[in-house]
Amino acid sequence: MYIPVYKYLNNVFCASKLVFITFFIIICQQLRRNMPIYLASWKTPPSVFKSSKSEAMANLSNEGVVCAPLDTLTEEEIMMKEMVKKFAQDRIAPLVKTMDANAEMDASVLQGLFEQGLLSIELGPEYGGTGSSFFSTILVVEELAKVDPAVALLCELQNTITNKLFITYGTEEQKRTYLPRLTGSFCLSEAGSGSDAFALKTRADKKEDYYVINGSKMWISFAEQAGVFFVMANANPSLGYKGITCFIVDRGTEGLHVGKKEDKLGIRATSTCPVTFENVKVPKTNILGQLGEGYKYAIGILNVGRIGIAAQVSSIERLQFGKSIFDFQACYYREMQHQIAQVATQLEAEAGRPFRKRGKHGQVLAQRFAALTTSKCIEGMGGVGSQKIIQLKNTTETAKFV
Repeated sequence: MYIPVYKYLNNVFCASKLVFITFFIIICQQLRRNMPIYLASWKTPPSVFKSSKSEAMANLSNEGVVCAPLDTLTEEEIMMKEMVKKFAQDRIAPLVKTMDANAEMDASVLQGLFEQGLLSIELGPEYGGTGSSFFSTILVVEELAKVDPAVALLCELQNTITNKLFITYGTEEQKRTYLPRLTGSFCLSEAGSGSDAFALKTRADKKEDYYVINGSKMWISFAEQAGVFFVMANANPSLGYKGITCFIVDRGTEGLHVGKKEDKLGIRATSTCPVTFENVKVPKTNILGQLGEGYKYAIGILNVGRIGIAAQVSSIERLQFGKSIFDFQACYYREMQHQIAQVATQLEAEAGRPFRKRGKHGQVLAQRFAALTTSKCIEGMGGVGSQKIIQLKNTTETAKFV
């Protein structure tokens, strides 16, 4: 009886996938996903598109441009998905159990990510990147998360935060210095403020042509391996949050200390550490963007990063997918269909509204469904669910952790 029950319950994972797809269609319209010339036929008058799920009228943007369905991929995107899938199965899957047990990213995995161009997806060729789209980044994160969420997180952080910060706000000299073969950590969270960019206490005092940073950061992802840190510090406390500035700090800088990594429940291969700054001297040329604009950069970058996290979580839930939830007729699944339809309707009603809130909504919804479905899976497995099966353990712990 165990095997049929296990397979039956795992189909509940489809719930978050559908929510995420609906949410991302809305975001896609606002990001204006660029389609290659050979797909220019999508820019046509209103028409009905067919998909594997159902038939529905595509939404139009304000300019009357029809966005391609998210399950319709370009040749480049299909090739990228297949490449990442093979890489994940061949190079990452054999190491997942060891990396989780040791709470450490294998050096060969990091090297492989660089070699495959998966840590420079949206960077232009002049910076060693592939010049692909944000949508491609999401596809890569999804494929990696199916094998190891920790590796997917590294990829997501590097592409949506580190690279995005340099490309959007960095000087040409900064881009040439740090891109594309240097991993970064985003230092915002503090013990008393979390990710609230308006309440941080870390200071940067100006001294002639340099700044001296003092303060501490908590829960900094990939701090153990990072080669560069983006440090949010207040350079003018009298202005409140408008004094917050983003500084680029090299790992070897005197006074920068990376503390002991946290012994986490999930995503263990990607380190999370406290980072302290004791009289860290940073030249003014290492200011990223404009003085006092750091709070804007933090808010904007986190909004983009949340979409990547939602993609990561939605793939965690799909690890055991079989048939679609809509192929089942049990009362439990019909109830789940109604819940999904209600959420999807709410998301559709918000189409065209500011991108900032939509990004957070997608992340929260995916996280909630991930935690719910993994818990139900363990409950249905009975005594077997208490066993430390690595794939099930990673799925459940990661769903709660993110």
